[in-house]
Amino acid sequence: MAHDTVQDWEFTDDRDHLIRAPHRPARLVAYVPTAAALHDHGIRTAGVFGSAHDDPAVPDPAKAGSLPLAGLPYFGAGSALDLEALLDARPDLVVALTYGGGQVYGIDPEAAKHLEERVPVAVLDVGRGRSLAGIRDRLTALARALGAPARPEAEAELAAAERRLSEAAEGPVRPRVLALSPAGPDSVHLARPYAWPDLAALTGLGVGLVDPAPGQGANWSTTTWSEAAALEPDLVLTDVRSNAADLGEALGDGVRTLPWNPELPPSAQEHARFFTALTEALEEVGPGRAER
Repeated sequence: MAHDTVQDWEFTDDRDHLIRAPHRPARLVAYVPTAAALHDHGIRTAGVFGSAHDDPAVPDPAKAGSLPLAGLPYFGAGSALDLEALLDARPDLVVALTYGGGQVYGIDPEAAKHLEERVPVAVLDVGRGRSLAGIRDRLTALARALGAPARPEAEAELAAAERRLSEAAEGPVRPRVLALSPAGPDSVHLARPYAWPDLAALTGLGVGLVDPAPGQGANWSTTTWSEAAALEPDLVLTDVRSNAADLGEALGDGVRTLPWNPELPPSAQEHARFFTALTEALEEVGPGRAER
């Protein structure tokens, strides 16, 4: 809940923490994909930070969406987060994520504790069990609380992209879609569709996501490239974050690939763009699949 008076601002985050400020925050620091989603709502950030998987010196462009990174202060990532530099930027709100349990993602626990003693921190949950639409709605709620206007045109564009994707996924023979993150020349992480909100949303729209065999790993099944190839995917969603290895020729030349960011900025604009790209890929591989 937010109040428009300059004297009082409140927002309840996904930890059920009531965030209070004497005025609506105007200087924000946020985790890169979250800053990108806020940017899509017209909310500018005064700086960004990454996660333990990211380069401590350079933000990952794959996570940034349409957020302009040039000249935007980057305060590091994980244990290399420069907390003093972040505080010196004098933010009046830090926006972070959690994958469940309230643990702030991308900031070491002690640093997160120290940060919350100095600055209000709003944490949004993007963990397993959260729907993609629900995650997007919570980011939108925060953006609106920060003064962003409604964006009916973006929502309409997303709804149209969802309809086109659902239509492309229909048919007697659906293309087999495998989402993965290359780990190196000898191994690969195969995504479990229902563990990732974006993949679960694709399944709900009719996309034929391949579910790897049960085993260890809640989000990923780590296996060999030969076992991944044996799943006979028609389309591979390949993790393009900077911490992922290159796909190279691991699956051969006959499989179509599409860049996939498991940390897609949670905005209607970014989701519509991804759904549209996937629709076009499915339309290209569909005829070949039907001929098998």
